[in-house]
Amino acid sequence: MREFIVEADGGSRGNPGPAGYGAVVLDGPTGQTLARTAEYLGTATNNVAEYRGLVAGLRAAHALDPAAGVHVRMDSKLVVEQMSGRWKIKHPDLKPLATEAARIFPPGRVTYEWIPRERNKQADRLANEAMDAGARGEQWTPSATPPAAAPEPSGPPGDAAAGAARVRAALADRAPEQERGAGFAGAGTRGAAGTSGAAVRSAGAGADARPAAESAAASSAGAGDGSDAVAGSGAVAAGASDAGRAKAEADLRAARTVATPGVGWGAAADLGAPATFVLLRHGETPLTPQKRFSGSGGTDPSLSDAGREQAARVAEALAARGTIQAIVASPLARTRETAGVVAARLGLEVSIEEGLRETDFGAWEGLTFAEARERHPDDLNAWLASPEAEPTGGGESFAATATRIAATRDKLVAAYAGRTVLLVTHVTPIKTFVRLALGAPPESLFRMELSAASLSAVAYYADGNASVRLLNDTSHLR
Repeated sequence: MREFIVEADGGSRGNPGPAGYGAVVLDGPTGQTLARTAEYLGTATNNVAEYRGLVAGLRAAHALDPAAGVHVRMDSKLVVEQMSGRWKIKHPDLKPLATEAARIFPPGRVTYEWIPRERNKQADRLANEAMDAGARGEQWTPSATPPAAAPEPSGPPGDAAAGAARVRAALADRAPEQERGAGFAGAGTRGAAGTSGAAVRSAGAGADARPAAESAAASSAGAGDGSDAVAGSGAVAAGASDAGRAKAEADLRAARTVATPGVGWGAAADLGAPATFVLLRHGETPLTPQKRFSGSGGTDPSLSDAGREQAARVAEALAARGTIQAIVASPLARTRETAGVVAARLGLEVSIEEGLRETDFGAWEGLTFAEARERHPDDLNAWLASPEAEPTGGGESFAATATRIAATRDKLVAAYAGRTVLLVTHVTPIKTFVRLALGAPPESLFRMELSAASLSAVAYYADGNASVRLLNDTSHLR
């Protein structure tokens, strides 16, 4: 029996918007490209385009040998999980496409594997070629010769230098393309930290940081979720060579528990589309208006009626933007419920990520800031003064939270390279994402306002740089 590999991809510049797919059929033993196909679809969603790419790739393989076995590789977690039977197919636009794909080869003849986007570059390129052709009012036509695969740099698993080199290699031979999922990723220069809708409390120059931290914690940190502060900063020199910068990044990651991105200026297009995290704080719970500590060690409250209304409003706002390609949520009830409302509106599945949970506030869970100060004054003062201090009763320190968030960030950046993903999480994780992206000092976390159901956004580039693009946007709630 012949063995084929089908790599397929689809994209939409608007979601829904101008869409296209691309697919290649490879000879399993040799990796030789046997067939390529692509098509401009007009207006469609990302998920529809990805399914159309799968169908086209399977049909191309069937035309070559209907008796072959096929291994499908795609960077769409949704398609892979649904076609593997692990996720239900709920969206009415996807059900007939999935049925069509399943009927092309007999049951058991097709297997599925998720791969990161940088390993799906041929299909990705074809999808973008199809969308580019459609924008010109033309049909896609194949180029004279298929592109050769770029050599993959060596390096041990998890090595930052090798990982960065693999991303650069994947991007090096990819033609400049419009970023899929643009919208939150505005046209700014990489490295600039732009914010919108931000409310930042700050003590004046030279002022004692502790009163400012106490004030911010009392008014913001205890409002349903905690605030955050943690050490950890570092920089990679701008203008360094790719090899030198990659090695420096690897050295920094090996030497530090919490790594922060490098700094520098450059054209974002040189590095391809970033992984963009749209950070959504969950809607209100009954504890939120009372400004009570509500972490991962408490009662795990669900949304209030007001919180469900907020979730519905943010879902409509995200649908209007049309940029979200995947949804990942904290395992707590309030985030899962918020994510579920958004996912139902966008026609997406929700993945759960344990690393996005809120800090455990120990014995302070359910207390107001004033109650915690009255009952545990020394512990609270220590917590305000040091990110290493734990809440009373063995809660999680902000330093430990930041280590967890940094590891989660790196995991998700690798999984969603070049894509725009909604992370539905809590106050402390969102502030930590932002603080680490900015390389800001620990006390900065006590000086950020983060409202229920607010949106923030951070973009992560292949060279390790990050750009804060939005903070505490609540315009959809007004």
